[in-house]
Amino acid sequence: FILSRDGWNVATHSDGRTAIEAVQRRLPDVVILDVMLPNRSGYDILHDLRADPETRGLPVLMLTARGQKKDRDLAERLGASIFMTKPFSNADVLASVNRLVAP
Repeated sequence: FILSRDGWNVATHSDGRTAIEAVQRRLPDVVILDVMLPNRSGYDILHDLRADPETRGLPVLMLTARGQKKDRDLAERLGASIFMTKPFSNADVLASVNRLVAP
């Protein structure tokens, strides 16, 4: 909602098993990826995005309720552009997305 209200065209997908195909089909400007998705972890999805030449450079904002250092380290190692832990403010999400797509 907050992204749409700010003028973004937003598409959602909530199944980890088919997330890669959804990203490849849409080729978005940025992906906001939750760590905990049904059927497949956000970490696994991030790994696959980074392994594919077509999506390797795609900015990924990774969100999680688990903010332990090991979670942050794993996200960074796998290539997350930004890692945010819940709770976060709407302004923080908007600022992060805008920073990821800035030229």
